[in-house]
Amino acid sequence: MEDLQLATVLSALADPIRLRIVAELARSGGIVCGQFDVPVSMSTLSHHLKVLREAGVLRVTPQGSYRTHELRRAEMEHRFPGVLDSITKAIEAL
Repeated sequence: MEDLQLATVLSALADPIRLRIVAELARSGGIVCGQFDVPVSMSTLSHHLKVLREAGVLRVTPQGSYRTHELRRAEMEHRFPGVLDSITKAIEAL
């Protein structure tokens, strides 16, 4: 997390589909990959999840034969105080 740059995080969050993914994760706490409600193919969803994961916004936890995605709230708050909270609140207001 210490190597992450704010510009990388903001760039990852600049896409409307990725914002929708973040909003779903903020509401649910964690989602299995195939359960996201986004209007894209699975391969496109995988790409968006990879961008968010590499930016440090989410983590993937293997659980048996599936993987759960969740926001890295504590880590993001430590590295960039208030950024993720501000973004999730702004998404909710839309």
